[in-house]
Parts: sequence; structure tokens; C-alpha cells
Amino acid sequence: MILENYYKIENNKLRISRQQASDFAKQIANDFNPLHDTDSKRFCVPGDLLFGLVLNHYGLSQNMRFVFSGMVGDGITLHFPGNAAEKFAISGSNGKDYLHIERSGDITHDKTLIQRLVEAYVAFSGHAFPYVLVPLMEAHSVMVNPDRPLIIYENMELHLDRLDITNPELKLSGTSFKINRKRGDVQLAFTLHDNGEVIGKGTKNMVLSGLRPYDAERMQRIVDDYLQRQKQFTST
Repeated sequence: MILENYYKIENNKLRISRQQASDFAKQIANDFNPLHDTDSKRFCVPGDLLFGLVLNHYGLSQNMRFVFSGMVGDGITLHFPGNAAEKFAISGSNGKDYLHIERSGDITHDKTLIQRLVEAYVAFSGHAFPYVLVPLMEAHSVMVNPDRPLIIYENMELHLDRLDITNPELKLSGTSFKINRKRGDVQLAFTLHDNGEVIGKGTKNMVLSGLRPYDAERMQRIVDDYLQRQKQFTST
């Protein structure tokens, strides 16, 4: 994976095209959410790509927290501040902040490690739907709107015991699902491993909107459509 393939720098501004965002989602993250299709009316850049670009630009810190405050749509150029402190934000050409970052501890700019960690994280993240989220929804007797399923990446945290990592891998360690009327807050907890040794932990938090009573048949149609999109892509 070469992150430079998924953005362009123009006049000191970073821009991600629809095609680049869609390619990253499908080729790297195994994410077939229609929001990342080039022709989607609600198109947005994958949050996992923004996560990777931050690590690529500022390095990997032992403790990091990412809070997404908006979806980056088409035509938005992003400003990555030159002198980032322990807390900083990635803003857009429209003056809006899209991502807030907090970091502390030791830091590494090892490009090989960063690439491997990003690949491990997006592989874990891309597995969430349908294999984790659908059983969670079924267990809580709710589901997203089948006509307009919306799952939003809200925030994530990463805590590493050390940075001399050679072969990172993420494993799911727990889940939680809190429901407030039509909103569901899902947390996926994970541990980080390096050659079999646990060397850190983290969480990924998502929001599921438009919740309604679980309908097994309609949910299965969503899953079948998602897997069919995935199959069509991998067979071309």
C-alpha cells in the first residue's frame, strides 16, 4: 500500500478525489459502503484513509485519539497544520474542522511500521460489517434503515506499550451497543499484537442511525447486496 496513491497535494492543500477515496475503500480497506462509491450522492472520504494520512504525515504516537466531526465530501481540500502540537485539527477549505487529534508519548516516523499498522487497522475495521455489526444488531433486536443504511465512524483510540513493532495485528476483544431511541452507539474494543505478543489496545466507536425493529429478511438483503458488491469488485 502506497498512501501517496490516494491523495494529491495542490498549493499546499491536500485533496482526495472520488476515485481515490473509492479505490482506497475497496482495494485497501475492503469497505463496500455505498457512501464511498464515485457516483454516490452522499459521497464521503473513508475515515480510515484520513487516519492513515495523519499517521503518514505526523508519525505514530504511543497514545492517539481521533474524533471525526464531519464527513469529507467531494471538492473539499484539507489543511494539515505544519506545527502540530499534542492537540490539533484537520480543517477543510470551507473553514470546517473534520478531524480532531490528540497524541502523547513517544513517536516514530518509521514509514514501514506506519504502513503495516494502517494496513492492519483497516483490515480489522473493514471486517466490522457485516461480520460484527449484524450479529450485534440481531442480538439487540434493532437494525439500520434498510432503504438508507447509515453507519458513521465517530472516533477511535490507540494505546501502544512500545513502538518497536514489526508485525502488527489487531484482534477484537469486546463489543458494546448502547441504544437511545433511533440512535445506536457501538464500540469495538481491540488488542494489538506483535508476533503473538500483546503490545497495546484501542477502541473504535461508530454511530448507527435510523434504528428500527430487527427484520431478519430485510437485514439479509442488505448483507447479500453488500457481499455481492464485494464479489463483483474482486472478480473484475
